[in-house]
Amino acid sequence: MVDDLKKGLEGVLVAESGLSSIDGSEGRLIYRGYTIEDLARGASYEEVVYLLWHGHLPNEDELEAFTEALNEERDVSDAVLTTMEQLAEADEQPMAALRTAVSMFSASEPERDADPEDLEASLRKGRRITAKIPTALAAFERYRLGEEPLDPHPELGLAANFLYMLTGEEPSDVHAETFDQALILHADHGLNASTFTSMVIGSTMADIYSAVSGGVSALSGPLHGGANQDVMEVLKEIDESDLDHRAWVEQATEEGRRIPGFGHRVYDVKDPRAKILQERSKELAENGEDKWYNYTTTIEQYLTEEKGLGEKGIAPNVDFYSGSVYYQLGIPIDMYTPIFAMSRAGGWVGHVLEYQEDNRLIRPRARYTGPQDKEFVPLEER
Repeated sequence: MVDDLKKGLEGVLVAESGLSSIDGSEGRLIYRGYTIEDLARGASYEEVVYLLWHGHLPNEDELEAFTEALNEERDVSDAVLTTMEQLAEADEQPMAALRTAVSMFSASEPERDADPEDLEASLRKGRRITAKIPTALAAFERYRLGEEPLDPHPELGLAANFLYMLTGEEPSDVHAETFDQALILHADHGLNASTFTSMVIGSTMADIYSAVSGGVSALSGPLHGGANQDVMEVLKEIDESDLDHRAWVEQATEEGRRIPGFGHRVYDVKDPRAKILQERSKELAENGEDKWYNYTTTIEQYLTEEKGLGEKGIAPNVDFYSGSVYYQLGIPIDMYTPIFAMSRAGGWVGHVLEYQEDNRLIRPRARYTGPQDKEFVPLEER
């Protein structure tokens, strides 16, 4: 029996994967061998999902067929829409609404009775989940606003279509490209908590709906998926303060406040995804409000250079810039983590199916620390 205890499975290898790799010391992230920079700047989210699931970038014919198949699966059932409306009226949290929606998708699944070991059927189910999540999320938000949901736009890609269904307006090219890029950046990131949760569920040969809903549940925790929302709340606090943003961050650090969006369990340097989103934030600032970009860059410079956090291996992560980017795109703050899930669904599906190709039930052990040899006392004598 292994006696070494690794709290949080820190540094423990539990699986092999060909989907993504992270070099935390160099700030490098690759999907299937391609750098995140090349994919974010040259591919679409649909191409990246195809890459994660099939192991290679699609050619034009493959991409057209894949995109068409995704588009055909965008509609959700009336039951899902009714439930989204009821949850909106009940003021439910968006991540809880998404968890419910993903679970409900299986009720209309045409291959519900497929053998769990039929990985091709599971892949098709994963495609349906990936296609339907944006529709369900947008419908939930529309109902919260007292408006009717919009049907998916047949001529828009997944990213642009979500923004259309959310706002009722076709997004500009800059907004569509920015959001598509953000989805690419969040599509996969090694064996994080939500991906591992999905894999644990998948290792039991539960269906892919169970695995993805488990991923959503794990991502809903504030230690995993909510930092971008926290960042935006801080930026709004700065905006409403009587202090200028430089003075605000100085006072906050002197008071011992932790600024969200800094530090990562894997990266010792600036998250490569943060660098890309910083570029997009700057571009959005040049075409609109620049204060959010100014706030974030000032905070980063102050904390990493003047306070020396960069020398301690603490630098901005992807959440630090994604919050302000989403805000500039007109996305409600409490929808940031559900959008994270919308993107990461592609990674969850890919990891589950990869693991199931050579499946072994994930069954770790715990060291018992309770009492020994206690004498049982019958109920009537206690």
